Amino acid sequence: MRVGVYVDGYNLYYGGRKRCGRGEAGWRWLDVRALFDSVVAEQAELWPGARIERLVYCTARISAAYNASGAQDQDVYLKALLAAKSVDYIEYGNYINKVITRPLAVERGGSGKHRRTPVLLNPSGPIKVKVKGEPADDAVFLASVATFEEKGSDVNVATHLLVDMLTDVVDAVVVVSNDSDLHMPVNEAWKRVPVGLVNPGSGYTAGALSTHSGADVGAGPHWWRTLEADDYTAHQLPDPAGRYKPPPGW
Repeated sequence: MRVGVYVDGYNLYYGGRKRCGRGEAGWRWLDVRALFDSVVAEQAELWPGARIERLVYCTARISAAYNASGAQDQDVYLKALLAAKSVDYIEYGNYINKVITRPLAVERGGSGKHRRTPVLLNPSGPIKVKVKGEPADDAVFLASVATFEEKGSDVNVATHLLVDMLTDVVDAVVVVSNDSDLHMPVNEAWKRVPVGLVNPGSGYTAGALSTHSGADVGAGPHWWRTLEADDYTAHQLPDPAGRYKPPPGW
């Protein structure tokens, strides 16, 4: 069974950061192929004879203008991935820097699906707003902030996944992301080939990437896996990887 693995690099990074700790060393120099060789091997009963045929890593380059050290560290890591043959191909999206204006808000308290619902801040306490001398208690405070966003990785994951599946390059696919925007391509894949869904560990698996029909819906058998801290720390690139060494603190 030829397996294609399609990785949302930022989703994988933030999952690792949540599991292992942002300031902790020992997880970022990740050997992507070694990790997913291990994950696929765990499914030997469901996917006998499975082997990774193609591993595509989708990411975007950090802006050196705003984060010079981060851009340099990322560059070293991406070169190390290719030098160590830890990925077959890197597909680049875009890294967007812009200023946005948004209303000030706080998160709703409590638990459950509404725990992160924003509540807009209106004038209260020592800060009051008046319009023509009259209180404007329903006024909304606005703030302009810089935002840095990765764009395109989800689309690139979906494109490589669908092209490889529909051109018979692979017999099964593994999608490494917890982005619900991938619902439609994953749903189409479920119908045609066995699918593995890997949540990098950034939270509960998105409902859109689960199925209530079980492992045998569509082509099947399908499986789901959430990464833990040990998955990251146990699969690290060699030091050096080719001629590249991990950045300090990694």
